Amino acid sequence: MAGRIRDVDIALVRERSPIADVIGEHIQLRNAGGGNLKGLCPFHDEKSPSFNVTPERGMYFCFGCAEGGDVITFVEKIEHLSFHESVERLAQRAGIQLQYEQGGYVPKRDQGERARLIEAHKAAAEFYVERLFSPEAAPGRRFLSERGFERADAELFGVGYAPNEWEALTRHLLGRGFTAQEIVKGGLAKEGRRGPIDRFRGRLIWPIRDATGDVIGFGARKLLDSDDGPKYLNTPESPLYKKSQVLYGIDLAKREISKRSQAVIVEGYTDVMACYLAGVPTAVATCGTSFGEEHIKILRRFLLDQSAATGEVIFTFDGDAAGQKAALRAFADEQKFVTQTYVAVQADGLDPCDLRVKQGDAAVRDLVASREPLFQFAIRSTISRYDLRTNEGKIAALDAAAPIVAGIKDTGLRKRYAIDLDRWLGFMDERFVIQRIAEVGGAQVARRQRAPQAALAEPHVRVEGELLKLAVQRPALVGPRFDALDAGAFTTPEHAAIHSVITAAGGAVAGGPGGREWVDRLLEQAPDETVRGLVTKFAVEAIKADAEVEQRYGTELLAAVEGIAVDRAIAQVKSRLQRLNPVEEPEEHRRLFGELLGLERQRKALREGAVGG
Repeated sequence: MAGRIRDVDIALVRERSPIADVIGEHIQLRNAGGGNLKGLCPFHDEKSPSFNVTPERGMYFCFGCAEGGDVITFVEKIEHLSFHESVERLAQRAGIQLQYEQGGYVPKRDQGERARLIEAHKAAAEFYVERLFSPEAAPGRRFLSERGFERADAELFGVGYAPNEWEALTRHLLGRGFTAQEIVKGGLAKEGRRGPIDRFRGRLIWPIRDATGDVIGFGARKLLDSDDGPKYLNTPESPLYKKSQVLYGIDLAKREISKRSQAVIVEGYTDVMACYLAGVPTAVATCGTSFGEEHIKILRRFLLDQSAATGEVIFTFDGDAAGQKAALRAFADEQKFVTQTYVAVQADGLDPCDLRVKQGDAAVRDLVASREPLFQFAIRSTISRYDLRTNEGKIAALDAAAPIVAGIKDTGLRKRYAIDLDRWLGFMDERFVIQRIAEVGGAQVARRQRAPQAALAEPHVRVEGELLKLAVQRPALVGPRFDALDAGAFTTPEHAAIHSVITAAGGAVAGGPGGREWVDRLLEQAPDETVRGLVTKFAVEAIKADAEVEQRYGTELLAAVEGIAVDRAIAQVKSRLQRLNPVEEPEEHRRLFGELLGLERQRKALREGAVGG
């Protein structure tokens, strides 16, 4: 094993790995004001962005799921790596040669498992590309040519060829220093009777990349009649490749998806290529599995899905029964997007690749442009199965479509589709249709109406939180006056914990202007991961005041928190006075009454400078 990575190298990795750039490779970030960035959290499903990034302090925090940390933490979480492996991955990205305290430069074989597997897949992809132009690969080149793809297109997508040999890739990778165990574990080979043999043989190969552009698997198309395997064969599940979390083409499409707020879902590798080359660069495809919840999460990060519902997710399906069935399956997950979801159906059954070959690039663009709202498609596809010439058929169609309409969460949209359904069925009786929908889908509506609303935090808790954010982010603004506050001034355990950490780090006076070094010092003083998470949260959350007025804002917050403490003291004194008999204990009564008057004067003075009290 390699030794411990030197602290100076870890610091250098953080310095040369801008957090906004690293996170921006996984999700779309937008300006949130005050130097902060915001996007949809990659660690939990959400409809409005609560994931905040603060480049100034090199931190991120999600206010929805409480995940937070620095750039190394992010790579650990998003890539499921150890701290050691995350530093190595970022070092490789930044071109930094790491040194270890127990043995100088680390050889490649001692790198983390993921980094090793990524390197093996990169080498395999290069091997396949080189073989595409060998005489043996002629059937593969013919396959591409017949589908309208030229050499430059194949090079753009990294298409290659797997030789029809048992151990061609395996020998190549072993010669490059990879072990048989690594090659098998990555899914590039499988165990044979005498050792590992190539998983893909005599097939056209597409590299499957993650959002950062790393090759994590392959898709292979059968070319030879002698091949008794499936038409398409994908990499098996591996430490790199999880098919439910992979979208082919996302590496090329992600920026256009963010820019256009549009994602087009197609069914195969050649469809992605055809769309891209035809002027639809937002196309992606699933790899050997149906479109599901994990794929939704990936897309929503790049769409920056928000309540404005301005984005588009467009599913392309064949116009036959199987295609309609696939579209209806997609309907079940539709409302996990806030974006508007559509279906683009080619009536003659041509997929985008065949459509481009037969009718040209414009036809592919027209297919996407002719999209139909998914709700509309689902409802009309359902009622098309019934004979609408009879009352019995109309009622049966209404009852079949009613749960779809009742399941639409948006009240206004639900009503509009109820009216459309009445028109499509030919009843011309909106009240009857709406009532029938309510009867059939009543349980769904009732559940929706019972959804609880989130409670707002108490005003004094919000004020405490704002003051603590200043102490973490701009300690010089609150300085000695903050340090003079007693721990009892903070009313929640979380706030008291942050106050204790700041005190242990030397108080706000020790923080100076703040910044990354101050936050690091606070993190060092945190007693456990829970409190570290709280520090990160307070380091990232936006201050609710412009930079020009932060000084005054800090003074007002200090006055407010001091005032809250005085209010509690007043309440305690009043409670003791109420329990006293002034006749039996006149001295104590006079003393407490005098204390109360002093506290009241103090409260009045503080309120003149407080906010939010």
